[in-house]
Amino acid sequence: MIFYFSATGNCKHVAHRIAKATNDECVSITECMKNSNFSFLINNDEAIGFIIPTYAWGLPIIVSDFLEQINIKFDKKPYVYFVATYGTTPGQTGFFANRYMKQKEVPFTSQFSVKMPDTWTPIFDLTNQEKVREMNINAEPQIDFIIEKIRNGECGDFMRNKVPRFAAKVVYNLEYDVMRKTKNFFVEDTCVGCGLCAKKCPVSAIEIQNKKPIWIKEQCVMCLGCLHHCPKFSIQYGKNTKKHGQYTNPNVKI
Repeated sequence: MIFYFSATGNCKHVAHRIAKATNDECVSITECMKNSNFSFLINNDEAIGFIIPTYAWGLPIIVSDFLEQINIKFDKKPYVYFVATYGTTPGQTGFFANRYMKQKEVPFTSQFSVKMPDTWTPIFDLTNQEKVREMNINAEPQIDFIIEKIRNGECGDFMRNKVPRFAAKVVYNLEYDVMRKTKNFFVEDTCVGCGLCAKKCPVSAIEIQNKKPIWIKEQCVMCLGCLHHCPKFSIQYGKNTKKHGQYTNPNVKI
């Protein structure tokens, strides 16, 4: 069973590639949270995977909340792996996630990372389509490497480009709560009120009022799914996203 959180498709693509190779089931963390589905029975010899994006060198809040509530039942202790997708560094996502799993007595057997286009466009520029395409192509052999390790049941920390644990804690604790403030969003006049942003929001932080999106929560996951999926590119965050473009993974629908 493979649990994943994905706003723009990177983690969904990784999860589905691994699932296809290992004949596993993919489970959306977003859907689990919306449906309050936290109990899972793991069959003997069934592996558990978590495919998670890196946010501020740590975990998206929706993933932390899910891991805190998940209840995994099993007869035989399973092989448990964690995969972080990242743009510059996976920070210490594996460490943060494993703290929850250790409490539930199913710690990670192995940890991996995959470098993919960074969708945090307040900083990162995704307008160079050739560069973005090349990054996605280069991600494929990294996923192949992970699949081979999982198939062989190999143990260990195979995660690349991590930062020191102390640095990751400082950055995550100082930056993520600030990043999550929805007051940083604004909507341009090109908005047509289609409602896709509200539909895509994993924590229902958006409502359509008078044919315009309104953020009804002070904080959200800050996945930027609303921005990247907007058909008119009308949703912006801060002053840089307009010039940095939109992105969704070309290999999956989300």
